[in-house]
Amino acid sequence: MRLRPLLPGAAAAALVAALALAGALEPAELGLLDRLFELRGPRRPAAPVVIVTIDEDTFDELDLPWPFPRALHGQLLERIAAARPLAIGLDVLFPEPSVRGPDDDAALGTAVARAGNVVLAAAITVVAEPFYVKTDLNPPVPAVREGAAAVAPVNHTVDPDGHLRRATLRYRVAERELDAWAVALYRLARSGGLAAAPLPEAAEILINFRGGPRTFPWVPYHRVLSGGVPPETFRGAVVLVGATSPALQDVFSTPFARARQMPGVEVHANTLDTLLRGDAVRALPAWVSLALAVGAAAAGAALPAVARATWAGLAALGVAAALAGGTVLAFAVADVWVRAAGPLLGLALGYGGAVVDGVVCEQRAKRRLARFFSPAVAAAIVRARGDALGSRRQVVSVLFADIRGFTAIAERADPEVVGEMLREYLTAMTEVVFRHHGTVDKYIGDAIMALFNAPLPDPDHAVHAVRTALELQERA
Repeated sequence: MRLRPLLPGAAAAALVAALALAGALEPAELGLLDRLFELRGPRRPAAPVVIVTIDEDTFDELDLPWPFPRALHGQLLERIAAARPLAIGLDVLFPEPSVRGPDDDAALGTAVARAGNVVLAAAITVVAEPFYVKTDLNPPVPAVREGAAAVAPVNHTVDPDGHLRRATLRYRVAERELDAWAVALYRLARSGGLAAAPLPEAAEILINFRGGPRTFPWVPYHRVLSGGVPPETFRGAVVLVGATSPALQDVFSTPFARARQMPGVEVHANTLDTLLRGDAVRALPAWVSLALAVGAAAAGAALPAVARATWAGLAALGVAAALAGGTVLAFAVADVWVRAAGPLLGLALGYGGAVVDGVVCEQRAKRRLARFFSPAVAAAIVRARGDALGSRRQVVSVLFADIRGFTAIAERADPEVVGEMLREYLTAMTEVVFRHHGTVDKYIGDAIMALFNAPLPDPDHAVHAVRTALELQERA
């Protein structure tokens, strides 16, 4: 196997490795992760999670501006708590006292304490100044939070492309480690008897999204307040209360909702279901993806060197299909994310570089051979990768031809005239030899030596040699 075609593979591997290490491939990898979710399709949620939605219908029915009175939230919690759910998560922030007065805060705080299983929301904010960084939890006011089972951050972790795929499980604020909102609900539900997988040790996970919006049951806020929801809807469930109206701007782009259609509260539902089921998406280590990319680049470069163009192309497509199919299968069956953009790019660059390099080398070889072989023979030799020029014993026809009286002509004429005459003569004679499947062995002054039946077989080599001789005489 020639080594030169492997050089494009080495260059492709180095380029892909540099891009991967610099993070330049990550946007493509994240986009492919979204496609993997789409190819796998939605899954039925395993956990009994119900979402009470603050939606457009609720605004229409209640005819109240946002924020709603906190006493109204208290009434909602009392109705939900009466159905004996495992846990209630209220994804609404109360960092400042109510504009409706202390009684409004007290009404909500009383309902929270009476339920005993409410997880309230906080929002971590970071203010960076030139000489310090200030991090605040922004919890609910004391009158609201005193009776809560937990207060936890509801912050979301958004990737650089603006899509939400990950969940932070633990935060550090003022030297304290805090559970995320979904983790606090997980602990409460598990303590209430709900079967749950062990909590991951990692501080961040890839959410195994079950589907798009409404994958989990939605119940409008106003229907719960009016008593129009049967208690069985909430009994033994984890109830999340949060905004689904786009007007409240708590919506995100996710693998199943790419145009900012997924409410934040349903992102939390997906995170909670992932934790309870213990099936967070597992990303292969970066070094594995890097090794696959380097190997794919080397394989792509090697294929044109060991196989004919058609078979090499089919093999490259086969390797690409195997990479893509293996990636989809690993994700669909085992929830494993294989970063495939790097390997596929490495394969394409390695194979493409080797093909381009092969074409360049082939054209150079044809130009070198064109002096002695016809274009068809030169192409055949290049396709045979030099095998046609190997040593072997063979019967050939040999033709010698020169210009009669050339010495006398050369002595009388100027050197420039002689040189031009030789050029025209040898060019014309070479064309005749090539036309009859001959090969120019050498030029000897004004003489030309041609072979027939070499390097490629020619059953009629003797006939072609004679025809060449006759045409040379006619052209002279």
